[in-house]
Amino acid sequence: MDLPRLRRMLGGPDTAWILDRVRDRIAQGLPLDTPAVLAGATAEQRQAVQRLLGRRPRGHPRPEAGGGRGQSLSVPLAELDGMLRESEASPDGLAAAVVALTGPVQDRRAAGEAEAVAWQRALAPLDGCRAPLATEDWRGLLESSGLLRRLAAGDPIRAGRLAEQCVLVLEALPAPGTTLAVLAARSTGDAHALDQGRPLATLVRSAVRSWAALPESEAAGAEGRRTVWAAVGVAVDELSSRVLTLGLPGGPDGTTARVLAAAAEGGEPCVLTLRQLTRAKALLGVSGRRVFLCENPAVMAEAARELGSACPPLVCVEGSISVAARVLLPRLAAEGGLPVYHGDFDWGGIRIATDAMRLTGARPWRFTRADYLAALARGLGTPLTTGFPAPTPWDPGLADALGTHRIRVEEELLLDELIADLHEQA
Repeated sequence: MDLPRLRRMLGGPDTAWILDRVRDRIAQGLPLDTPAVLAGATAEQRQAVQRLLGRRPRGHPRPEAGGGRGQSLSVPLAELDGMLRESEASPDGLAAAVVALTGPVQDRRAAGEAEAVAWQRALAPLDGCRAPLATEDWRGLLESSGLLRRLAAGDPIRAGRLAEQCVLVLEALPAPGTTLAVLAARSTGDAHALDQGRPLATLVRSAVRSWAALPESEAAGAEGRRTVWAAVGVAVDELSSRVLTLGLPGGPDGTTARVLAAAAEGGEPCVLTLRQLTRAKALLGVSGRRVFLCENPAVMAEAARELGSACPPLVCVEGSISVAARVLLPRLAAEGGLPVYHGDFDWGGIRIATDAMRLTGARPWRFTRADYLAALARGLGTPLTTGFPAPTPWDPGLADALGTHRIRVEEELLLDELIADLHEQA
């Protein structure tokens, strides 16, 4: 290659546009078999092409636009390629000449294909994951939303490592009664891998939220994060997860059982933390007794005021089922308790009730279609404008009625009936 000659032929400012057009085609993997065209060429650019080709270049007249520009300029690249080869200024042709004059050109198409392959490899661990939480909806969301790309800062190698760690965590879920640090340590070897703000935590939570069908509004903020983890039985820590009880008899053996017994005797609500429920399996003292489950603390506050130490066993899930509640609720039935459940007549309340009944085998407590319609007949409730419909397996007609009337009836509106039931069992 005769580089000095090439610079004289193509290296000047008036032919730079030709090099730019050729570089762009090389980068796109396009052939150099069609002319390169420059709109509004200057007289100097036309003269430079005339010297290069040894003849007047072809052009297309156009109205004067000022600044000495008036015609487009066309350079047949195939002809230019042949000239460079025959003259031996560049025996390998025009593409080689442009690289020699301007430096290497990245093939964008080939780079794009290579990047696509790299991302397929990054996603491969998720494609092979058989964990129940790795749903097809979530897998599709990762691609459509670009979440994994963002978390990995656009690096497919980093994304692949994140995907591998995510699979390890998903395969360990659900994990009832586990804390976040323990889950992270057991599945990844790093107790802080699932801390707030870590990319892996965001990725796993997105899978959990999709699997549990949690609305985005319920997963936002610190409380929302607790709700997401609680859906798979994981607590942020041992002390922040709690469940509210009243009248659980407890017993004389063990700290937690004695705490329950003292609270029941005094007629005071008792807050049990996850630590208290998991450090030792305390006897609840509910064998053969009906255990009332409610959604809202107002029910428990009123029960404590009205009945005090005479209140039968009552557990409140406080608007969502915490990890501590997920540990406690199954024990009620395991000890021979007879759980019944009441909550809000709205779609959120239906989902909570479904979860609570699944955990305990509870029967509905004034929580059927007939109870809902009776409340509407009394003029209770407000328009139901939020939430998504959900089935009511214990009474399919309830979901139908709620969808038809679209009126929500909060548990607090039915306090008189609920407290009366507790009085009967006292």
